[in-house]
Amino acid sequence: MILTINPKNPQPRLIRKVVEVVEGGGVIGYPTDTIYGIGCDLFNPEAIRKVHRLKKLEAKKPLSFICSDLKDISRYAYVSNYAYKMMKRLLPGAYTFVLKATKLVPKIALTKQNTVGIRIPDNKICLALVKELGHPIISTSVDKPDEGLYNDPVEIEERFGKQLDLVIDGGVIVAEHSSIVDLTDDLPKVIRKGKGDVSLFQ
Repeated sequence: MILTINPKNPQPRLIRKVVEVVEGGGVIGYPTDTIYGIGCDLFNPEAIRKVHRLKKLEAKKPLSFICSDLKDISRYAYVSNYAYKMMKRLLPGAYTFVLKATKLVPKIALTKQNTVGIRIPDNKICLALVKELGHPIISTSVDKPDEGLYNDPVEIEERFGKQLDLVIDGGVIVAEHSSIVDLTDDLPKVIRKGKGDVSLFQ
């Protein structure tokens, strides 16, 4: 099922409808500032396992998640002064920051090093979802069979319709991966160059 939501001014009633699906253990397709992603409730292990199956990932593969703001990030990750300064400057934006996880993060979302990938996308729909839900949602990209990224909700619905409980149509986007920056130390490491400008870290 596709639900059209205004990307500039998301309708609270429709955001609530999506959150009800997520709270019920549903898996959704939704827009970010970089890609159309697949997501679910961070605290629902069964829903996370569904995402793993959908992406054909091994169970240990960690998935990044979306927080609503910097205060929210500090609940789920240890943030140094340097990391805070950098994130304050760049977020919301097209970055995934790797940080040491706090005890709040469920094991299924952790790497072996106890780190997490956290995003605050510059996208009003997904930020409204996280705020309404009250805690993070999983965020993972889905690659097309020909290795591209999905930028159109209709394509996602056609490809994964039966496996997703809901797809949000927030318009067609220019799809490109986020930049991944490791901020676990005060020496930042650029893991992947993507849409976000990484010149500050080089």
